[in-house]
Amino acid sequence: MPTPLFRRLALIAAAFALGVIVFGAFVRLSNAGLSCPDWPTCYGKVSWPTHASDIATANSQFERAVDTGRAWREQVHRQLAGTLGLLVLALALLSAWQRRWGRPQIVLAAALVAGSIPLYVQQLYGAAATLAITGELLLLALAWRSGQANDRQSPYTRLCVSALMLIVFQALLGMWTVTWLLKPIVVMGHLIGGLSSFALLAWLALRSHGWQAQADETLPGRGLVISGLCLLALQIALGGWTSANYAAWACGTDFPSCLGQWWPTTDFREGFVLWRGIGVDYEGGVLDGPARVAIQLAHRLLAVLVSAQLLVIAIKAMRLPVLRRYGLTLLAALLAQLTLGIANVKLGLPLTVAALHNAGAALLLLCLLALLARISPIRRIESPAR
Repeated sequence: MPTPLFRRLALIAAAFALGVIVFGAFVRLSNAGLSCPDWPTCYGKVSWPTHASDIATANSQFERAVDTGRAWREQVHRQLAGTLGLLVLALALLSAWQRRWGRPQIVLAAALVAGSIPLYVQQLYGAAATLAITGELLLLALAWRSGQANDRQSPYTRLCVSALMLIVFQALLGMWTVTWLLKPIVVMGHLIGGLSSFALLAWLALRSHGWQAQADETLPGRGLVISGLCLLALQIALGGWTSANYAAWACGTDFPSCLGQWWPTTDFREGFVLWRGIGVDYEGGVLDGPARVAIQLAHRLLAVLVSAQLLVIAIKAMRLPVLRRYGLTLLAALLAQLTLGIANVKLGLPLTVAALHNAGAALLLLCLLALLARISPIRRIESPAR
């Protein structure tokens, strides 16, 4: 069993990841994603320019003028993400405490990734990429070896190392978000990566705290919950695409209709072009009205399908006494998320409601993961033959 320290740290990391997701949504929805034109610094500073002299210097050196009201949001988000990375690094080291060469390999990988940052700042992009990729490959090798091991600690090591790999890749996506000027595919990927990191850490926290099927229990519905998770992941990705292309308000304040019609003019082909090259500034969006409407309608239609699937899961769970609270919690989270989604449209995308809508997606994900953990037994470890 994991140590009490490991279990507490896993719970803290999962909760912290949720906070980073919500704050990241706040940054994106308040149009602060490009408020720091460089990475990982902000106008060349670890924090952000605040004094008049620093602001004047930054304005003379960078094309984008300083907006301190937004710059602090972006840089604080980066600092929070960095703190989450340190928490996950600590978890990985704890999980590999008794694994031969595990800790040195994690430390070396972390050192390589950290060393790539100053090289990137000095515009030595090839060397920076080489160090970062090497670090990721070291982590991948350790995760793979942990997956082949047959001991009680190996699943936790694999989860922790995988989460650390994902956090490192998230940092790269954050960098590309700035350098590629809010490219929608990168912004969407950054959102998916954040929620994937949260999912891994939430699963780690659930499993380390003993959320599993008991030895004498045979609980149905595992396939149904997994399919619900897949549909929810697709809807989250589509929500990210909607936000990245500034299509959340494409139908105005009409719901369930759109622009006064049940099916206005749409352009699905243009709305779902994933790659448009590099160098375009996507702040504010580049799509015309019909393309944004197509994205918004796709998000609404998939929401109906996802809601139906999650409703079925909630009802089936409520019919079993041991899973009733899980079903009730899932149903409450689903109703809250639907209410927030409708309020986003009817109220004209207020910042607080939009950020809570992102939090709602993460909570739905947590509800399904908790239910899946409760009905899934932990793999038994066979004793070696004597």
